[in-house]
Amino acid sequence: MQHIGVIGLGTMGANLARNAARNGAHVSVFNRTPEKVESFLKAFHTEGSFKGFHSLKDFVQSLPKPRFILLMVSAGSAVDDLIKSLLPFLSKEDILIDGGNSLYSDTDRRFAFLAEKGISFIGLGVSGGEEGALKGPSMMPGGEPKALKKVMSLFLKMTASDYEGGKCVAPIGPGGAGHFVKMVHNGIEYAVMQLIAEAYGILKSSGMSSSDIARFFTGSVKGDLRSYLMEVTAKVLQKKDGATGEYLVDLISDVAGQKGTGKWTVEAAASYGVAIPTITAAVEARFLSASPETRSRMANVMPESLLPSLLNSKAIPSVLRTALKVATLSAYAQGFDLLAKASAVEGWDLSLTEIARIWKGGCIIRSTILDLFLDATRGSEAEQKKGKKVLLKHFSGKRQEAWRSLVLHGLSRGIPIPAFASTIAYFDSIRSARLPQNLIQAQRDYFGAHGFERIDTTGKFHADW
Repeated sequence: MQHIGVIGLGTMGANLARNAARNGAHVSVFNRTPEKVESFLKAFHTEGSFKGFHSLKDFVQSLPKPRFILLMVSAGSAVDDLIKSLLPFLSKEDILIDGGNSLYSDTDRRFAFLAEKGISFIGLGVSGGEEGALKGPSMMPGGEPKALKKVMSLFLKMTASDYEGGKCVAPIGPGGAGHFVKMVHNGIEYAVMQLIAEAYGILKSSGMSSSDIARFFTGSVKGDLRSYLMEVTAKVLQKKDGATGEYLVDLISDVAGQKGTGKWTVEAAASYGVAIPTITAAVEARFLSASPETRSRMANVMPESLLPSLLNSKAIPSVLRTALKVATLSAYAQGFDLLAKASAVEGWDLSLTEIARIWKGGCIIRSTILDLFLDATRGSEAEQKKGKKVLLKHFSGKRQEAWRSLVLHGLSRGIPIPAFASTIAYFDSIRSARLPQNLIQAQRDYFGAHGFERIDTTGKFHADW
């Protein structure tokens, strides 16, 4: 029988504790407010083997060695403070597991600090929200192989199915690798949510009623657009307010919050030199949403003349559905590019195949789209090449035409589509054998003598402009 301690009984911590107990573990729980421990035990004591504690010392001592302790507290200094409080009661070979959305570089630092004391540290990315934490999330653990091996048997019981006979958990890599992968997951999540929101905005601007928009997303849940986020959108758009009878989404403020993982993804991409414009546009869109006063002042400032749309209102839903698929594919591709580059720089040896697989169930970005990335990354070299060809076909022909038509429609009518527009600019850049950055090189050499390379010979040159 496995034992695990859980510190932090917020929604995610409480549900992961219940999940572990439901899967046969003896679970000790602690929260800095004793009342929360008591209310947790009162509500869920019948679900499994729980013990509650009001002191960290008693909590730690209730667990057999080597101890597994899951920290479910807010990212940042709270994690460091908790580790400091736990240290006097820990023994060598104990394993601390940070299940919050910690910055991967903080996880690297904590990993090294605790290793000096003989204590293992695992940075555990957990995705699935409240329901996933209880019924089966996707887990992305990073740490030393020996420690990961010890906790994997419990994680395998707790996680969702990958629909291929496996579970949505795999050892990711050393140090902060697990939290890095979870961070990129969240960046993709930002991008897909923004694309869906822009699709909603386009339909709203075309004059479609709230009920028709709800039907559009309900229909789009099926087939090659099937994903958890599309399912959530369809349900959200159908919900009516009990007091007014209006669609609830129409009564909700347009200021979108964030907890920082999207911004961290953009910062990491910049540090590794990887372009992720769809994710960046999604993050910036949330920044813009947080300035309602500025937007209110600018609301009546319009272009002198809007261009006529190339699409009639009846064609918009069909074109939009195709464009949404292609842009979403690009958002995932950008995330996988960032994972590949970071892995090469850090020496993590990330398996993109395993990451795509464990994202197929439980997590927020689970989608049929991930099957395309699985086919493009696993098997023989010939099989991967075939999978990549299939993936690229989704950006060609009629799909390409629909994508461009949709972006032109938004731009011509003044509809804000930053994610759609930046994604197609990204696509046009990566398919260009020659970009205009040769002019930038010349400019830099002119005013800063930075030098430049030539296409007709090797070496570094400077011109007397």
